[in-house]
Amino acid sequence: MSDNYHHGDLRNALIETGIRIVNECGEKGLSLRKLAAACGVSNAAPYAHFTGKEELIEAMQEYVTEKFAKWLQEAIDRKADAGAEQMILAMGKAYVLFFVENPTYFTFLFSGDSIHAHLSLDQPDTDDYPLYLLMKKLYFRMNEENGRICMQREQELELIKIWSSVQGLASIACMKNVVYDGSWEEVVEAILK
Repeated sequence: MSDNYHHGDLRNALIETGIRIVNECGEKGLSLRKLAAACGVSNAAPYAHFTGKEELIEAMQEYVTEKFAKWLQEAIDRKADAGAEQMILAMGKAYVLFFVENPTYFTFLFSGDSIHAHLSLDQPDTDDYPLYLLMKKLYFRMNEENGRICMQREQELELIKIWSSVQGLASIACMKNVVYDGSWEEVVEAILK
């Protein structure tokens, strides 16, 4: 039986193993039969949790997003009394550290087409990635707290700068052949300040 499967938690074992398979073989390389074999369960077992591959992939995306959102929100909450600027900095550090600790999630989440974001502020953001929306909300709050009034283009560029900084650092940190002995927290702080 797979090391990923622990009795009583088959759903999460299927999700975690599915993430690993997608990272290794792509979505086309994932099947519920292959997943069952990797988890050491019967071919029918995954169907007790998912109606098919599409539902499994959606569950995998939700699983990672929920873990990521909880991690970020906890970091933000620890700085709630310090103001939005400190909350953004805490979110940036948490963003990078989440993926340093979970590089398979980074590969899975950002290698597909599940993340949507409108970088132009005049576009509707109803289907934007929730964690990008959280960053935008904190950014606007920071400007309000500091009495800053910026043109739309400047706001767009600042939001892109913030996101690309943490996304880029997370990407570098998740590369298999990149080694950094310093503190990623310090790097994020230096870049975002």
